[in-house]
Amino acid sequence: MHKSKSLDFIYFDAGGGHRSAAIALQSVIQNLDYDWNVRLVNLQEVLDSLDIFRKLTGIRLQDIYNLALARGWTLGSTYLLPCMHGVIRIYHPAQVKLLREFWRERRPDMVVSLVPNFNRAMFQSLQSALPGVPFVTILTDLADYPPHFWMERQSQYLICGTARAVEQARQLGFPNEQVFRTSGMILRPQFYEVPAFDRAAERVKAGLDPQKPTALVLFGGEGSNAIYSIAERLGNSSADLQLMLICGRNAQLRARLEHLKTRNRLLVEGFTKEIPRYMQMADFFIGKPGPGSISEALHMGLPVIVERNAWTLPQERYNAEWIAEQGVGIVLKSFRGIEPAVRELLASGKLDKMRERIRKLENRAVFEIPPILEQILNSARDDGDR
Repeated sequence: MHKSKSLDFIYFDAGGGHRSAAIALQSVIQNLDYDWNVRLVNLQEVLDSLDIFRKLTGIRLQDIYNLALARGWTLGSTYLLPCMHGVIRIYHPAQVKLLREFWRERRPDMVVSLVPNFNRAMFQSLQSALPGVPFVTILTDLADYPPHFWMERQSQYLICGTARAVEQARQLGFPNEQVFRTSGMILRPQFYEVPAFDRAAERVKAGLDPQKPTALVLFGGEGSNAIYSIAERLGNSSADLQLMLICGRNAQLRARLEHLKTRNRLLVEGFTKEIPRYMQMADFFIGKPGPGSISEALHMGLPVIVERNAWTLPQERYNAEWIAEQGVGIVLKSFRGIEPAVRELLASGKLDKMRERIRKLENRAVFEIPPILEQILNSARDDGDR
């Protein structure tokens, strides 16, 4: 009797992009002709009993990360990462033991990791529990931040969204048949199902000017206090523009912005699932160089303005380099320089040149990955038949 394959997709909620990528892939697979049972697994919940950060602070590791993002407490993250890796290393044997029992109980036909930092423990535990079951890591960053972040020296598969990540895999000794390249980062299917849109009419409906240059300011689902200082600078700029400010779950920030008096018009929004619609209304994007948000903005044709400095998360610093290399945005040392940067973007014809370069990018990663997973499954089955 034929049995459908069970695929475990591993995510956690640090930042939100890992869960979003897992759900996007699951959704696409369900709409295609694959006889697979895709099961989403929150790694934080599996390893909760070992969460040393929770034992020390009473707060889960993923919640500490999200709090740091919302408050802007990211200075020094380059030095904190090795400390976190040290703690993970101490608890590595216990993680492997816990995960080994988890895999034995669930018996997946494939494990797909969409998280960094724990890929060694997941691989070793899976090989111990279910030898021959393939382990795949999909990088949800544009590149690795070695050592021991996304890539480990182990016999597994990697799916990379940039040439830089593929090159990093080769430098680690991965053979070509274990490394797959996609055309970008995973985006939610909604970004490919955008309906016809009357931008001027939608702006009027939202209380905005239909003709003025419009910036979308977005710092992920947790929001960021950086949005307030950007709103102050651009809201009171003599340049004619308007701002759409997405605060995410940061209710305090939203309340502060709703009371902010500015010369230029502000549209303030909380957490929303209508990001594609807001991007359709915008002319350009301002935010942190997170792989998800910049990939979404570029897919929707928006040049991006980001900053790269000591506060930038180390794994996101290459994203800023990539933006500059591709010529699809402006990278600032600090958002204190946001007003002259926006003036330059709007006055010099840069906006149109960047849009032209963006049109040449075509990210279809979420549709490219299922056939890759099928190929890996077939290869594992053939190896098992030998």
